[in-house]
Amino acid sequence: MKFKVRQKTAFNPSPVSIRCPHCGKQAAMAPIGQPDVDVGNNIWCGQRECPNPECRGHVFVVLHQGRIVQAYPPATIDFNSEGIPANVVRSFDEALRCHATGCFMASALMVRRTLEEVCLDKGATGKDLKSRITDLRSKIIVPNELFDAMDELRLLGNNAAHIEAQSYDKVSTEEVEVAIEFAKEMLKALYQYSGLLSKLRGLKKSP
Repeated sequence: MKFKVRQKTAFNPSPVSIRCPHCGKQAAMAPIGQPDVDVGNNIWCGQRECPNPECRGHVFVVLHQGRIVQAYPPATIDFNSEGIPANVVRSFDEALRCHATGCFMASALMVRRTLEEVCLDKGATGKDLKSRITDLRSKIIVPNELFDAMDELRLLGNNAAHIEAQSYDKVSTEEVEVAIEFAKEMLKALYQYSGLLSKLRGLKKSP
């Protein structure tokens, strides 16, 4: 029995505007390598490169009717790590990468791990994360809403970690994205606001 092999076609690719998953900057990613390949159903695949000379990161893209629908590696949610301890950044960066690949339970777990790292960095003590967050309230000054959010993030991480939890397999994209946004605000308040204030004061001209 003979099978008819579909002849793939190619066309000269154009730049695509996405946030680079390597350097995090929005850019018009330039085509590199072979022309984009038609894989059927108006879907094309090709390669792009970040124009940032300090990056030049490589990205594989999938386009449908000329519009980008997926990129590999996927871009993560934007995050400024300036002034944040390396161990905290590592955990939160992994949470962002898990989210970008659709691993939402893993992302929730790493958000919780970020809280653990924050408590360790700030010297908060206690038998479990809940008690360490309570102890953290006596050591730092941030809005109470952020402390309440920390406890909610802890619970979300617990649900993702424990198979007996009823919501184990129901950690949604929206839940994780809101958790990540709260975690970002928490990290800003703990590690970045004072630095921004120092920069602002440094810009003041002497009388």
